[in-house]
Amino acid sequence: MAAVFLVTLYEYSPLFYIAVVFTCFIVTTGLVLGWFGWDVPVILRNSEETQFSTRVFKKQMKQVKNPFGLEITNPSSASITTGITLTTDCLEDSLLTCYWGCSVQKLYEALQKHVYCFRISTPQALEDALYSEYLYQEQYFIKKDSKEEIYCQLPSDTKIEDFGTVPRSRYPLIALLTLADEDDREIYDIISMVSVIHIPDKTYKLSCRILYQYLLLAQGQFHDLKQLFMSANNNSTPSSSASPEEKSTDRILLEKAGLSEGEAEPPEENSKDCVVCQNGPVNWVLLPCRHTCLCDGCVRYFQQCPMCRQFVQESFALCSQKEQDKDKLKTL
Repeated sequence: MAAVFLVTLYEYSPLFYIAVVFTCFIVTTGLVLGWFGWDVPVILRNSEETQFSTRVFKKQMKQVKNPFGLEITNPSSASITTGITLTTDCLEDSLLTCYWGCSVQKLYEALQKHVYCFRISTPQALEDALYSEYLYQEQYFIKKDSKEEIYCQLPSDTKIEDFGTVPRSRYPLIALLTLADEDDREIYDIISMVSVIHIPDKTYKLSCRILYQYLLLAQGQFHDLKQLFMSANNNSTPSSSASPEEKSTDRILLEKAGLSEGEAEPPEENSKDCVVCQNGPVNWVLLPCRHTCLCDGCVRYFQQCPMCRQFVQESFALCSQKEQDKDKLKTL
């Protein structure tokens, strides 16, 4: 009966046929778009639209004040026999504890203990975690905002001239910075900083440098402090005194030690202009390559880093729009 009714409507009402076809078209279109997540399929887009509409996850920054600062003074003159000079710049009174010939394995076990067992907020806590797996220790009191130069050296009676061939079981020097006052540890999220320092010797003549720096937080995490890479606007760099032969030798030595991920590159003088438009200030850091080369206007157009062509997995802004507006008002 229903079939006869539909046939009768079809014969005497062409509009009914048009309505049925239109309804089938709407249902089919909805199913197709629902399959593609209610978005236009990639095959129907042009290449430019596909490139510009790619979403890159943006990380939210959290501002944390680091009370510790450590640099190597005149690294070209440092060696195992002559010692090393360190320059500190701390916001509070601190303790600098140097561990010569520290065990590589025990150091990273100590970092894991900071996460799971106890907090390394004092030199004694690190010593307990290392189980005294170091050759010599020396400690210095650092005054607040003093920028002191501390000379560290192995005693001559140790008669240590090198730490063997690569790969080594001991780091030449571990520098631990901790807050001297117990009350200050409740103010800062970062309670200590561990710096792994390479010092050249007879066997391994790689130039003196900080290999790694770890920031230890009061909540139990630790983070590897890494430098950002920015474009250079001229040829003058802080390490321009080094010859090309010395730079190539350092790169080969780093590759042998498995540290060739950017550590051999000298620090460059930073350019504040975006590498794409050459107009806006650089504000975005691209991960995992750590190139800082794009402004707020250009960052949304790139799925790959314009410097190294590596795919961008995450990105974060160095400063928010409010902070940029404040800086502009200060300059005016």
